[in-house]
Amino acid sequence: MDVLEAIILGIIQGLTEFLPVSSSGHLELAKAILGDTSVPEESLTFTVVLHFATALSTLVIFRKEVAEIFKGLFQFKWNDELKFSLKIIISMIPAVIVGLLFEEQLESFFGGKILLVGIMLLVTAVLLLLADKAKNTNKEVSFWNSVIIGISQAIAMLPGISRSGATISTSVLLGIDRTRAARFSFLMVVPLIFGKIGKDVLSGDLNFQSSEMISISAGFIAAFLAGLLACKWMIAIVKKSKLSYFSIYCAIVGFIAIGYALLS
Repeated sequence: MDVLEAIILGIIQGLTEFLPVSSSGHLELAKAILGDTSVPEESLTFTVVLHFATALSTLVIFRKEVAEIFKGLFQFKWNDELKFSLKIIISMIPAVIVGLLFEEQLESFFGGKILLVGIMLLVTAVLLLLADKAKNTNKEVSFWNSVIIGISQAIAMLPGISRSGATISTSVLLGIDRTRAARFSFLMVVPLIFGKIGKDVLSGDLNFQSSEMISISAGFIAAFLAGLLACKWMIAIVKKSKLSYFSIYCAIVGFIAIGYALLS
């Protein structure tokens, strides 16, 4: 992978991590178009690095909220910040369980499974369409809601299922306020990504090649900058209930991916 390809993939990751169109699915499609020949483990390593970049961009966008959460936690009281943090932790449990028990199976999905990506993009399209038709409310995320949203995040570990699309759609269908849904969706994945990075670094699973460090770094920077823009854009889109446009987009790309897989 050269630097230009890494930058292109980084931009795709940064934009699609927050926009409900599946970042992992688009990365797999881009790799197929660019002729990427990485084995699944190497492909997953690059994907994890790009996800780390967008996690950092999330912290930058929500820096005030994150600061308030930490400030509230150090008050050592049963306050809103502690409740929110516990809901985030609860939402992580399904994805942690799936990641630990089915890690090898998940890795196998990141090796050019274009047909799978196409089918899962159609699933994402249906979810977004349903969410766009749901009524907006002022409801907050409950502890039980966090479990259900967490399950949708675990399912979204499949390439082609948009994580933000699945979690925001699930939240909205549960009657949660759209702005709160977007905030919870973007923050709930940050601990998972940092945890994944830490686990892989300690276990030596990340397959970094010194010859590819420049490309990986370029992809990281591109994903971070694109993520900053996309995160702000997505918050505005969710507020205006414009998810149906992304539903149409996912359906079109999904059918194209299926056709490409069947004809290639």
